[in-house]
Amino acid sequence: MVSVRQQILDYIDNHRLSYLDMSHQIHERPEIGNEEIFASRLLIDHLKENGFKVKKDIAGHSTGFIAEYQSEKDGATISYLAEYDALPGLGHACGHNIIGTASVLAGIALKQVVDDIGGSVVVFGCPAEEGGENGSAKASYVKEGIIDDVDVALMIHPGNETYPTIPTLAVDVLDIKFFGKSAHASENADEARNALDAMLSFFNGVAQLRQHIRKSERVHGVILDGGRAANIIPDFTHARFYTRASTRKELDILTERVHQIAKGAAIQTGCNYEFGPIQNGVNEFLRTPELDALFERHAVELGEEVSHDDFGFGSTDTGNVSHVVPTIHPHIKIGPRSLVGHTHRFREAAVSPMGDKALVKGAKIIALMGATLIQDENLLKSIQSHHQILREKL
Repeated sequence: MVSVRQQILDYIDNHRLSYLDMSHQIHERPEIGNEEIFASRLLIDHLKENGFKVKKDIAGHSTGFIAEYQSEKDGATISYLAEYDALPGLGHACGHNIIGTASVLAGIALKQVVDDIGGSVVVFGCPAEEGGENGSAKASYVKEGIIDDVDVALMIHPGNETYPTIPTLAVDVLDIKFFGKSAHASENADEARNALDAMLSFFNGVAQLRQHIRKSERVHGVILDGGRAANIIPDFTHARFYTRASTRKELDILTERVHQIAKGAAIQTGCNYEFGPIQNGVNEFLRTPELDALFERHAVELGEEVSHDDFGFGSTDTGNVSHVVPTIHPHIKIGPRSLVGHTHRFREAAVSPMGDKALVKGAKIIALMGATLIQDENLLKSIQSHHQILREKL
């Protein structure tokens, strides 16, 4: 009989061209968060064709989906996280065409063997990883308990090296708006309440705050609307800010400090204000070393050189999933070390020959991981036990 490992590898090799075509189609038609109509439909249709039951319109995200295949034998439930949103103005410059397609390919490849080895496969379609209005769908899924019933969550992200999950920062994305009273800047300025003064006071306050925050913390933003004419005192200004910290607990404190600066700027200038998130809050990543070790084992077996260099800090709503179940967010190499995400070069690398090879190999790695976790119950229990210890320390 053909081994479980070989069945998975054979399926991926035999069907790789159709999946690469899907990746390229998604890349050619980039859609921003919560507008991924084409990408989600393409992935859903393929999952349905391969025997998955699919639910759509998940947790307030019309382009979200849950695809599930249950075998008749007991076993672990392995989930894959599919992302497929693009960046405004840049297209798939973070390679989500690779992520979404690789997760679907891995899930369908694992489905080929679960009737024999037991267990279930779930593919979560996760809109708006890049954020934006009502962004970070994985956080919505966590809030509604949708992730609770799976045993692990797996995915793979394109990058400039292959490496295991790295630390990420918790992040809040905030809108700050000041409402004043308009007047002519020369004739009746005494009657005005200057919303731009409030905004500048807020920016100066944030600049002063930066001296007194942790090295791992970040506060950064831009003015989206600062007024329309130089001779009219603005009655409205609008900024968007990100706050980041190593943990959600630390971030809640930092975000509140920024809130107090906005409140103070409003009081100082006699304006009213609004301060609040435009999307779900993103949590830091709880890394499970044994799960990442399993990723590295399969990656090396398939010929990948795994790096352990310092790759800095980013943020992802996959961190929210990691607070519920053991989760990985490794990267796989699609270009040179100089390649940087969210650039035109990265966008082109996401459909390059190297990007295509990474998609296929990445799908193999996480599909084989799923089979290993179903077959090795002791390993899965150990991973879950260590993850529970991490959760208890929060």
